[in-house]
Amino acid sequence: MSDDESTDINESDESAAVGVKLGSTRTVLDVPDGRGGRERHSVLTCLATYEDAITGEEKVLFGEEAAVEYPDRVRFMLRSGLPEDDDSVADAERFFEAVVDAHDVPADSAVVYAVPTIDNEAGVENLKSVIEGSSIGEVETRSYPESLCGAIPAYGDDLDAIDEVFVSVNLGSTTMEACAYRRGEQLSPFSTGSVTGNEVDRRIVAAVEEETQGRVHIDRTTAREYKEQHGDVYDFEPFTDVVQQPGGGSHEFTVDRGVQEPIDRYIDEAVDVVANEFLPELANDHMKPYQLALGRPLAVTGGMACIPGLTEEFEKRLSDELDRDVEVVSPDEPALAAADGAARIAERLV
Repeated sequence: MSDDESTDINESDESAAVGVKLGSTRTVLDVPDGRGGRERHSVLTCLATYEDAITGEEKVLFGEEAAVEYPDRVRFMLRSGLPEDDDSVADAERFFEAVVDAHDVPADSAVVYAVPTIDNEAGVENLKSVIEGSSIGEVETRSYPESLCGAIPAYGDDLDAIDEVFVSVNLGSTTMEACAYRRGEQLSPFSTGSVTGNEVDRRIVAAVEEETQGRVHIDRTTAREYKEQHGDVYDFEPFTDVVQQPGGGSHEFTVDRGVQEPIDRYIDEAVDVVANEFLPELANDHMKPYQLALGRPLAVTGGMACIPGLTEEFEKRLSDELDRDVEVVSPDEPALAAADGAARIAERLV
């Protein structure tokens, strides 16, 4: 047998390293692409069931397909960030199994998944049961904090962040998390459900209704789409949309302040929480790591960090609030960063 043939066999026998972020809005898988590289798959965390017109068998749709085709009964089972009850656990299990099956994730794999910093032990255990009870992760399955996993790509290649002291802020849909890390150890983990991407969506719903003098009522899914497709801190441009009127016909309307004002308010609230709640608590509990962490760039990740200009404006307002220069870094794809970081840890395990 040649050396090349031996190498090929060894590579084919190596277990797959998989990173998972099972999120309230989107689920991300970071998996080997079969060509020596990696690829990420992002899908909406939702499912819908329907009856096969011929056999009568119950079928499952998940992700964007479910949201578009069955908006009246699509189920986002992790709206609160974690599976809360038996029904949401069952939905999450069906959804996750459908996702890993659709993307051919191998059972012979080492899986690392990101876990939000939420004071909800039962919910975390439910999330653990969904992922660790799935058909993947036969080699090993581990969990790490989402704010740590997301910060890893923000600080460069490989796992350099694990050997540093830094602060990470995760701007998520259901929670805002902040934590200092000292060589991978969590210091003063903090989370709040009062400053979230979901709250921005709710405010967009109300703001659009107000901006159109009550003529337009959009749902939260549409509000999220407005935010993701049009939100821009510095270069926002008003846009038009059309809704069907209950009595027939259509109504065209323009959205301007309805997106910008909720985003602007979100940045102010996020800065206030970091500057006046999290950082004082960190300084009180761990003064030296606090000083070291603020001397390094602060990592900002999560879905809200995807809005153009938000990271830069967060840096500016946080520096003003603290009356000192603060550098903020963000990964190239903040919404995918947690799965990316988890995958890098999984690669180290295998």
